[in-house]
Amino acid sequence: MNIRLHAESFKPNKTIVLSGSKSETNRMFLLQALFPEIKIENISNSDDSLAMEKALKFPSDIVDVHHAGTAMRFLTAFFATQENREVVFTGSSRMQERPIHILVDALRSLGADIQYENKEGFPPLKIKGKKLQSNKIAIPANISSQYISALLLIAPKLENGLSLELIGEQTSLPYIKMTLALLNEIGIETTFVGNRIKVYPKQKVKTKTVTVESDWSSASYFFELIAFSEVGTSLKIQKLKSDSLQADRAVVEIFEQFGVETEFLPNNEIQITKVNTNYPTEIRLNLIECPDIAQTIAVTCFGLGIQAHLTGLHTLKIKETDRLVALKNELEKFGATVEITNDSLSLHKRNLQTLLPVNVLVKTYQDHRMAMAFAPLGLFTPIEIENAEVVSKSYPKYWEDVFSLFLS
Repeated sequence: MNIRLHAESFKPNKTIVLSGSKSETNRMFLLQALFPEIKIENISNSDDSLAMEKALKFPSDIVDVHHAGTAMRFLTAFFATQENREVVFTGSSRMQERPIHILVDALRSLGADIQYENKEGFPPLKIKGKKLQSNKIAIPANISSQYISALLLIAPKLENGLSLELIGEQTSLPYIKMTLALLNEIGIETTFVGNRIKVYPKQKVKTKTVTVESDWSSASYFFELIAFSEVGTSLKIQKLKSDSLQADRAVVEIFEQFGVETEFLPNNEIQITKVNTNYPTEIRLNLIECPDIAQTIAVTCFGLGIQAHLTGLHTLKIKETDRLVALKNELEKFGATVEITNDSLSLHKRNLQTLLPVNVLVKTYQDHRMAMAFAPLGLFTPIEIENAEVVSKSYPKYWEDVFSLFLS
C-alpha cells in the first residue's frame, strides 16, 4: 500500500493519544512472564509488542516473531531459561540477516544450550531451556543495549542473580537504565557502579500494576510536523512524562533548536508549539543514546535547510534496514547532499529558494521509521510513501493520526 501526502497546514488545537512505549511494554511483558504477579496497563499496540505477547502466551515448538527485533533478543534470553522446553526461534528474512551471536555467546557463557539452525551467528536458533548456573559475564559496552537488557531481564530468576561487566565505551545507557528502573519498580534490587551492573535474585514479587508511558519515539514525528509548520501552530500529546525513562525524550531539547517549545501540562500531557524560525545554520549531535530519532532529525534538518552532522549511529546499520544507507538514498531524491560513514551522517545545507521535487516516491525498506520520518515532508511538496503499512511495527494508527491533522 502506497500513501500520497500533501497539505499546506495543520488543523489547529488537536490532541494526539499515543499507545504505550514499545520499549517499556516489551520489557514488562518479559517480566510478567517471569513474575505473573505483575499487571500491565497502557500497553503498546505495535506489531512488535503483539509478536512478543503472542510468543509468550501461546506456547509452541516453533516461534516466529517476524520483524520484531526487540522480541528476538529478549525472547532468546527468556527461552534459554525455560527448563525442559525446546524451541526453534526464528523471524523474517531480514531478521535472519541481523546478527545475534554476541547475545548467544553471552548466554552460552552462563550455561545456555543454543544452536544455530542455518547460518552461524544468525537466527533461526534452536534453544533448549535449562537452569543457568553461572552468574558472572563480561560484554562489550558499545553493542545494542537490547542484548544487555535481555540479560538483565532474566537475571532475577537466575539462582545467584547476575554480575555484568561492560567493557569499553558505554552506549545507549538510557535503555539500560530503563531496564534497571523497571526491575526496581517491581521490587528487584539492582546496582550500577562504574562499569558493573548487579541484579540480585528474587523468585517472587508483590502483586503490582505497572502503567506504561506513551512512546516518545512516536511523539518525535509530531515534533517534526510542528517544526515544519507556521509560528503559533500547536498540538497536544497525552501520557508523556517530564521525568521519562525513555531516551527519546531528548526530542524536547533537540527540537528547541528547530523552534519548537514544549510545555509539560498536568496529567502527563504536553503541548508543543512552533514559536520561532531562528534556526542555527548547522547542528552537530551525538545520538549514541537515542539513535531511533536519527531519521526524524535528519529529515527535519533537511526540511528546514539546516546543515547537520549526526554521530553515534553505528547501531543503525543492523536495524530493520541499513538506516544510514536508506536515509542517504531517499534524501538525495529530494536534492540533498548526504555523506555517511559506519557511524555518522553529514547533511549539507540546502538552498531554501530551490523548490523540492514533486511526487517523489520514498522507499521504506520495510522500516517503519523511514515511513514516519519522511511523511512530514508532505507539508512542503506532494510525496508518496511506498509500503506505508510498515508503520504498524511500532505505531499502527500513525496514518490515521497524521491525516486527522492535515488540511488539504
